[in-house]
Amino acid sequence: MKPPLSTRIARRTLGGLPAPRFAVSYEPRLPVPMADGVELLADHYFPEAAEPQDFPTLLVRSPYGRGFPWAALYGTALAEQGFHVLIQSARGTAGSGGVFQPWRDDGPDGRATLVWLRRQAWFDGRLGLVGPSAMAYAQWALAADPPPELKAMVVHVPLHNPHGFFHRNGLFALEDALIATTAVQTQHLGARRFLGATLRLARAMKGIVRSGAPLEAYARAMGGSPTFLTGAAAHPDPGDGYWQGTDLLDAADGLTVPTLVVSGWADVALDQALQQYGRLPAGHRSLLVGPWTHTTAFQRGVAMVLAESAAWLRGHLADPVPPKERVQVALGGTGEWRDLSAWPPAAVPVSWYPHPDGSLVREPPPTDTTADSTAGTVRHDPADPTPSIGGSGLGHKAGVRDNTALERRDDVLVFTGAPLTEAVEVIGSVAAEMLVDPGAGAACATLFVRLCDVDERGRSWNVCDGVTRVTGADAAHRPVAVTVAMSSTAHRFLPGHRIRVQISGGAHPRFAATQEAFRVEVRSGSAIVLPVV
Repeated sequence: MKPPLSTRIARRTLGGLPAPRFAVSYEPRLPVPMADGVELLADHYFPEAAEPQDFPTLLVRSPYGRGFPWAALYGTALAEQGFHVLIQSARGTAGSGGVFQPWRDDGPDGRATLVWLRRQAWFDGRLGLVGPSAMAYAQWALAADPPPELKAMVVHVPLHNPHGFFHRNGLFALEDALIATTAVQTQHLGARRFLGATLRLARAMKGIVRSGAPLEAYARAMGGSPTFLTGAAAHPDPGDGYWQGTDLLDAADGLTVPTLVVSGWADVALDQALQQYGRLPAGHRSLLVGPWTHTTAFQRGVAMVLAESAAWLRGHLADPVPPKERVQVALGGTGEWRDLSAWPPAAVPVSWYPHPDGSLVREPPPTDTTADSTAGTVRHDPADPTPSIGGSGLGHKAGVRDNTALERRDDVLVFTGAPLTEAVEVIGSVAAEMLVDPGAGAACATLFVRLCDVDERGRSWNVCDGVTRVTGADAAHRPVAVTVAMSSTAHRFLPGHRIRVQISGGAHPRFAATQEAFRVEVRSGSAIVLPVV
């Protein structure tokens, strides 16, 4: 039978994809038995061929349902390129049996699904995996013990470490946690239920995050709060037994299954994606990082993402000559793409130092003044926390944004370099090496540091950022050395533009704000270190 009309309409909205090679047929709601007898439902999309022929199979395991947008993105768009595509709903979702337990059943259920696939007449022994976010996590769960049939993987905006999603350098990722929870809870129930819940959350978000107990406020607004959200929030320590066995990064070590890693510079999973790529062995990996967030990779980036994915899968599953390993990155500030020989590329670490007059310069302050001189003071008022604008996130306001209004606040320190006389390209990991005095008893203090590009009109555009907790100083107020990892970027600061650094006490509600006020002195000698190529 033909795929549903809604799926065919959704597929027609995906412009810029490779031309279809085959018409597509569809078998819905196939029961797939698991090892414990529970049955999971799957939809099978396949090419209509004039003559009998074998096609490789792609497996997509989803906690988000099998319909919109996955049916069009993966089911029809890839089946028409010459693949069997099996989209399967995880336990307890979209009609599948059992109880949904995030991060616990992906490995065993993936292996049981392969047992079922081996019995299907249309399965020819060539298997690829594809999917984003939690679907990418399901791929890593199967790749931890890769079956011989597995010949290729494409992980889109991929997660391998759920703790690292919920907790970023000691801070709870409040806004992303609420958005992700709503998606997991409702997207598998259909587009209407998902859209309704998303709108309800958007209307309630401001009140939720301003509450002293946001998870309780979320439960009241949304009609409940799942145990995986409350459990994640209650276990901030990655070494806690709650998280045992959930970090799957080791699956990438020595994995010879050719894997394409796709992410975006404002993707919440960027750091995890780059870790995965770094652990995969050379010769079996490629990297694509675009100017996208976690969600816009499948909106304005969908044509490139799906074209590269289809080419990778076809090259390793069907073509006689596989594609070459590549590193493709979008170069911020230019609209250009850059092919790199490696990630990260060779770069020179260049330090820029904030000075008390608000300047940002290459020359460090005199060594005899760094211990006592203060570049500025960060303060946090729990009644009016520093707001989050842009950056990585799941919300619709994530990504590159004008920070000018944010920088007018008196709780945001701003340090700006002189107009550049020549372009500066920064490609790689950015970090801030801070000397701070959080004051006695300020154990809850945090630091948020952001790199910005100020254009010739004076608009300040965020490039990358990071956050960390700061422990209290001793009674003598000796400064504490703190490294703030600010993720990675590829950005060209153009001539006439200025490099700017923001320092504040948080970015709420992107990161949950503490309910205690604090002040942190930023000492001279602090620096932001840029990898300049």
